[in-house]
Amino acid sequence: MESKIGIIGGSGLYNIDGLSKIKKVNVTTPFGKPSDTLVQGDIHGHTVYFLPRHGANHTILPSELNFKANIYAFKKLGVGTILSVSAVGSLKKKYKPRDIVLVDQFYDRTDGRNSTFFGNGIVAHISFSHPICPQLHSLVYKSCKKLKLKAHKSGTYINMEGPAFSTYAESMTYRKLGFDIIGMTNLQEAKLAREAEICYVSISMVTDYDCWHTEEEIVSVDAIIENLNKNAENAKRILLETIKSLPIKDTCVCKNALQHAIMTPMKFVPAATKKKLGPIIKKYLT
Repeated sequence: MESKIGIIGGSGLYNIDGLSKIKKVNVTTPFGKPSDTLVQGDIHGHTVYFLPRHGANHTILPSELNFKANIYAFKKLGVGTILSVSAVGSLKKKYKPRDIVLVDQFYDRTDGRNSTFFGNGIVAHISFSHPICPQLHSLVYKSCKKLKLKAHKSGTYINMEGPAFSTYAESMTYRKLGFDIIGMTNLQEAKLAREAEICYVSISMVTDYDCWHTEEEIVSVDAIIENLNKNAENAKRILLETIKSLPIKDTCVCKNALQHAIMTPMKFVPAATKKKLGPIIKKYLT
């Protein structure tokens, strides 16, 4: 059975190997433009859509990302699974540069980012206590083990605003609070994917120790880029191996995340809002 898969490439990952029948797809959304034109192709019998998170030439800051347009575009194309790859800093010695952390929790430190499709006459409160799809998380972890890559099965991702890296005081505070890795993008993606009833996993690739590790060199852009490039090759291997195991079973909790979340009776939802959110709420309109 074919499954449409979305891949979000983070810093250092701007293309995917193994794609056939490649074509570019421009998607319009009521929330504006996605980060870039999506690249469509086939892998292992699946239709795959690849989107570089920061644009093909890395021109978009984390705070400038149009998360809603990105996730909406995938939903509009019929994507049911998103594999998100991102670069992160480590807050603990055990998470070493070039390790992979399959996070299962998030903590938000961003400043006013809009991370919901709802509003304008419709209210929904999704369950988000476990923000990562459990089935997809398990498949990715199995892929990492099969490829003999150093992968950690859990971790908490603190989502900072950026674009500057942490101060030493911030980094030490995050460590004292027990957080594991730090990044600038994944929380909003995860929330919106859950609202869109898309299975989502964060494949976090460690580039550095943030700035808390005084025995290590201060984080430099050159060192991060070197690790980014090596991480990107491992990410491509993980993606190809995981795609072999898809699709996710229909019993996954992500597929019905809105079933008990929409609070507003549909008869009170404005017609314009229903149309705008059509791809997301269509099965609840009747």
